[in-house]
Amino acid sequence: MDLHSQIIEFLKIYFFSGYTLFNTIIYSLILALIIIGLIKFFKKLEKDPTELIFYVIPFIFIGSCIRALVDNRILFYNWFLITPGIYFIVGSVTILSLLIGIYLEKKMNIDYRKILFIIGTTFLIPILTCINRVNLISILEIIAIWITLTILFFLIGKIFYLYKNKYNLAIISAHLFDGSSTFVAVDLYGFSEQHLIPNFIYKETLTAATIFPLKIIVITMVLYVVDKYVDDDVIKGLLKLSIFILGLAPGLRNLITLTLFLNI
Repeated sequence: MDLHSQIIEFLKIYFFSGYTLFNTIIYSLILALIIIGLIKFFKKLEKDPTELIFYVIPFIFIGSCIRALVDNRILFYNWFLITPGIYFIVGSVTILSLLIGIYLEKKMNIDYRKILFIIGTTFLIPILTCINRVNLISILEIIAIWITLTILFFLIGKIFYLYKNKYNLAIISAHLFDGSSTFVAVDLYGFSEQHLIPNFIYKETLTAATIFPLKIIVITMVLYVVDKYVDDDVIKGLLKLSIFILGLAPGLRNLITLTLFLNI
């Protein structure tokens, strides 16, 4: 076997055959390096990453949608269209769109965030047309649980300062959406969890409902630490944007996978 074949085989075994402890650690290190690079990027732009939370949703949807379509064989299998390739591609397109938005803001005095959202939506629409079947029951189940929990945290925000902030509320809501989609997929329709630690916990507790207290505790603690101890606005904003994406992206992928599932 030549060197090229050995490299391909290595990547196939350790990076494109599901989540393992090894590639989970590698992905985490890569994410950390990307965040460090983005901190310098946003400081140079003099923009607050937190302001992008609602405007990058179309791009998050693009990555999640393509991944789900590939998983369900609606789009052809390609290493660049699955994790982590698809997220690097979508991330690059998002940054390029951000730069276009900032350029047009200076030239035409249009909010760069609106331009970013429009570009993302323009890319998203043709991808959505690839969804050739929709199972409304699973969608409604996920949305019902998610909205109920989000309303609960909105009310909690009336007395608990951490969730009075709309961005913090959006972040916990994104992770509640992921939790809702995971719970419905695993407990109601027999899907399995791909990530190592959650999968172990679900097997030990015999339910994916444990994802809710786990996410609530972890995300609340992280947001508390970020708000209290991170003074740099760019670092704080980028951390929050990253946490938001890490919640919404898998949630959307789960939702689309379920809606494409024929046996519901």
